[in-house]
This record gives sequence, structure tokens and C-alpha cells, in this order.
Amino acid sequence: MVMLEAGEILFKRGLLDSDQLQQLREQSLGAGELVNTAIGKGMVDEEPALRALGEELGMEFVDLRNAEVDLEVVKSFPQKLIYRHSLFPLGRSNGSLTLATSDPLDVYALDEASAATGLTIVPVVAERAEIARLMKKYLGVGSETVEGLMAAREEEGDIQLLEDLEVDGSELSEMAQEASVVRLVNEILVEAIDTRASDVHLESQASGLVVRYRIDGILHDQPVPPEINRFQAAIISRLKIMARLNIAEKRLPQDGRIKLKVHGREIDIRLSVIPMIHGESLVMRILDKGAMKFDLQGLGMDPLTYSVYSQIIRLPHGIVLVTGPTGSGKTTTLYSSLLEIRSPENKIITTEDPVEYQLSGINQIQVHTKIGLTFAASLRSILRHDPDIVLVGEIRDQETAENAIQASLTGHMVFSTLHTNDAAGAFTRIVDMGIEPFLVSSTVEGIMAQRLVRRLCKDCKEAYQPAVEDLPNDFPWEKLAGQPLYRSVGCRTCRNVGYTGRMGIYELLVTNEEIKSLAHDRVSTWQIKQAALKAGMRTLRMDAWDKAILGGTSVDEVLRVTKGDRVA
Repeated sequence: MVMLEAGEILFKRGLLDSDQLQQLREQSLGAGELVNTAIGKGMVDEEPALRALGEELGMEFVDLRNAEVDLEVVKSFPQKLIYRHSLFPLGRSNGSLTLATSDPLDVYALDEASAATGLTIVPVVAERAEIARLMKKYLGVGSETVEGLMAAREEEGDIQLLEDLEVDGSELSEMAQEASVVRLVNEILVEAIDTRASDVHLESQASGLVVRYRIDGILHDQPVPPEINRFQAAIISRLKIMARLNIAEKRLPQDGRIKLKVHGREIDIRLSVIPMIHGESLVMRILDKGAMKFDLQGLGMDPLTYSVYSQIIRLPHGIVLVTGPTGSGKTTTLYSSLLEIRSPENKIITTEDPVEYQLSGINQIQVHTKIGLTFAASLRSILRHDPDIVLVGEIRDQETAENAIQASLTGHMVFSTLHTNDAAGAFTRIVDMGIEPFLVSSTVEGIMAQRLVRRLCKDCKEAYQPAVEDLPNDFPWEKLAGQPLYRSVGCRTCRNVGYTGRMGIYELLVTNEEIKSLAHDRVSTWQIKQAALKAGMRTLRMDAWDKAILGGTSVDEVLRVTKGDRVA
């Protein structure tokens, strides 16, 4: 089939107009190139284009999301053909092999597959992205690169030189192999970024290297080819070199930072290396600057909570605390708060460990504990720098708490974070650090506890009518009012997880006179919480139920992230 026929098929089916066809013809493209160019330029969607070509050529279009794959056939099929021509074997029957292709016009690839297997090829048409997904699922991330590394080892025989670095630390022996490993490491990182992973875990187990991605707060095993274990030391060394760590030191934990540019976006990676009994394990926290949006209203805050919180952060002085465990979105909430109140008329200074995102118009300090630049020390210096608003990354000790309170008492607005389970617990936590209760009660204006729940995928979430016995006792049936709830299903958009992205759930405690009095008297956290509820506070659980009722998340997510509220 020639180029004109490929274009004519799409034109005949009404997928291209005459101007688009002429534009493509003028580029002198091959048949497959013409179709790919038309798809790439947005002239035509891939699925209808492939369906049209498949029907013209007598090939069935297959949705690989629901396709059954014979693992034995995959193992016996030459991997080089899979990667060279974007083919994927699905099954074998009576001397014929069903082969998925994203380029039905490439008859040479089909002939090559037939010659290599000795079987009659039954081609079916499928989207390129779906074929790539099957490659990663059944062959593992980096399998194409590993195949190249294996070939390099056979040809050169010196890819193991990186392991010698443990003995002599020779940069030369490392550099000799860096180019052959860099593709594999990059593929692992790019795949993590493409899947919106927040963390990458490379774990050294007895069975070899295990790769896991944390996506929307949940860890997912990432299939990798078993041959990757031969390059375990090279992969770890490469990442340590990228983070400027000592590759010869394999007995002590190390921390580093990698800066990348992927898909035109700046990516910061915080690397932690810890030696385990089977070798070094790495965890990388991915900070995707280009994908972050610091917008309070876009975080999932309901209008009433946003309205009250927005007033608190605009107070002339006081302390606002955001509490929650690691990874609950506290930093995002604080950054969004600062950007909302930022103006040419005020000066904002932050002290953070580490500075995760650089914000325009805000002065940020990186804490360096080893040289004495702690939160407390930097905060003392900040107050001599004439700020209006101060952000302290975390109140960890008495000295930092005292300085934060002093800053508030001298007319500054102070933002910070604490690790507590709920908003009311923040008072007890600060008093336990050694701060006088009357200072805490007179300076803390508001406390926001928060968690993150996964958003249900809009493309596949399923409505259902819950039964009474299926839901816990604290479910607010009166708010449901006969409407359906939604649960996760899984589709191509969400990679069969059922969720895409996350939203915040919030518990905002506003300090009123009664709560100030209770905090001054060192009462229990439970008593403060009851007073806050009486004043209209909505707990994390209440907010989560509201989001489930609105169809934003599922009951399973609410139960996973929150615990039931104790009643008086």
C-alpha cells in the first residue's frame, strides 16, 4: 500500500478533509508516517483512524484493555520484534499467531514476525499506547533497555565494572558504563513521572531489585524484567552519582537531591539511600514543579471552610497551624495560603527543610541543621528582617515553638505545621513541648487538620444504592436523601485503579473564647474538640462523608483514611 492510498482511506471515511490530505501529501511521507503524522497533529484521533485502516485491510480492531494475553506466547516471541515494530503477541491457535500492531500498513513487520516464528500471522489493530502498556505490564519497565544492556554485556563483557567501585571508587570504571545504564534509569524515572507517582521505591530484596511507585498515596508494584537484577549495583550507583552522593559508601544512610527536566517540566527528586541486609535500598520523592497548582479552592476545600479559613489567614497577627501526617498535603495548603495573601504590600519569609517549591515573590530559607541553621535559629534572624508574614516549615521543639509565639506576639502572622491526628490535639502538643498554656491560647487563631483521599475516576465510577448494613453507624443518611453513592471500577484512563488524583478533606478549628479558656486550663484534647464541634467545626470524617455523597470519592476511601468520631 502506498502513501496516497493511506490518505485516501482516511479521506474517504470523512476523517480527513481535502486540505489536510493535501498538506500531508506535500510532506512526502510513507504510509505509516502519514497516519502517525495526522494523529500527532490532531487532524484525526488514533482509534477511528486505526479502525478505518483495519476495516479497509480486513483487520479487526481490538481494545487491549480487555484482551486476554497468553504468557507462554509472549515469552517465546522475539522481543526485538516487539520493540522494533511495536507489535505484541496475544495468543496462538492451530498454527496461527494473533499479533497486535499499531501500524497495519507495515506488512514487512508482519512478514518478519511470520518468518521468525514459522507461524501464520493473524494481525489485529490496536492503539500504540495500549501496546506500550502491555509491554510494560508483561515485560517490565525498562525491558527494552535491559535487552540492549544484555547485548552490550555479551559484546563488551565489561558492564560489571561498576561493581568494582565499592573497592576502589574509580570514577573511570563508573564512567565507562554510565552511558549504558543511563537509559534504564531514565526510563524508570520518566515512567514514574508519567504515572503521577509521588515516590519511587527501589528495594534490594533477597530475590533481587523490586521497583514500586506510590501513586495517589498507594504503593503499586512495577513489573521489571528479571534480568534487571544483574544491573542492580549499576542502577543504584547511577542514581547516587546523579544525586552527588558517595558511591563507595555502602554502609551509612545518605540523602541527596537530583534536578531534572522531563517533558519540558522541571522535576526535583529527593533521594534517600539506606543500607539493608540485602543491599542498598533507595526511595525517591518526586516534586513535579510544573504539575503543581497552589490554589486553595482547587484543593477540595468546601466553600464554607474556605470562607472561614480565608478570613483567618488575613488576620494581622497570630498563629495558623496545619496538622496531619507526612504526605497529607500540609505544605501544599500552606503554599496556597501564602500565594493567596501575597501582595506587594507585605513581606513573606519562609524557613523550610527542605524548600520543596520555589515561589515567586516569597523569600525562602533552606534549613541547614549541620551548620546550626535550624528552624529556631533562622526564625530569630527572620524577625530582624522586617517580615509581615512568616512560615516555619515545622514546629519540632520548644525553642522553635517559643520563637513562633514570640513572632506572633510582636505583630507577625505565623504559619506552621504540626504532626497531630486532629486539630484539637495541636494545643496539647505545643503545651507538651514546654510552652505555657496561656501563650498558646492567646496566639493560636486557627488549626487546620487535613488528609488526602483519592478522587474517583470520572470515566468509570459506578453509581449504586447502599444498604444500611454496608455503611458504618456514623454515616449521615439524612444528607444522602435517596441519592446514589459511587464506587471505583477501573478503566484505561485510571490504569484500572478506579481513582485519578486526590483531594483534601479538612477539619478547621477556629479559636473562640471558650476554646481559649479550655486551652489555658490544660483540659484534654477531647474536651477542646467537643467545644469546637459545638461552635460548628466539621471533623475530617464529616467532610469526607460529604465528599463521598457528592460523588468525589468512595466509602472505601473514607474508611481507609479516617476513623469514626467519638461522641459524647
